[in-house]
Amino acid sequence: QVQLVESGGGVVQAGGALRLSCAASGSISSINTMGWYRQAPGKQRELVARMGSGGDTYYVDPVKGRFTISRDNAKNTVYLQMSSLKPEDTAVYYCHYRTWNSNAYWGQGTQVTVSS
Repeated sequence: QVQLVESGGGVVQAGGALRLSCAASGSISSINTMGWYRQAPGKQRELVARMGSGGDTYYVDPVKGRFTISRDNAKNTVYLQMSSLKPEDTAVYYCHYRTWNSNAYWGQGTQVTVSS
């Protein structure tokens, strides 16, 4: 089992920035992918960005150039630096952890609200 604890959500004005953190604990494998998803009211949960333990990254188009994912493997922690935030970025953001054999875990979610 893997436990994920997120922090860093909040309310920010459009154009502002926030940094999310997610610390993993438990049965951590050396090969894994950590990432962030988000779910806005009335919408499906969607991928935002992910990063493999080897450093490979992937971003969805709406956040490219504005969000940066990073991780500290020694701390089993993944970060999402969000800049130039827009009202449409408002959502609950979930940390996601996937093992090498595709077992997946979710954090409890953290609310990000961007006011116009």
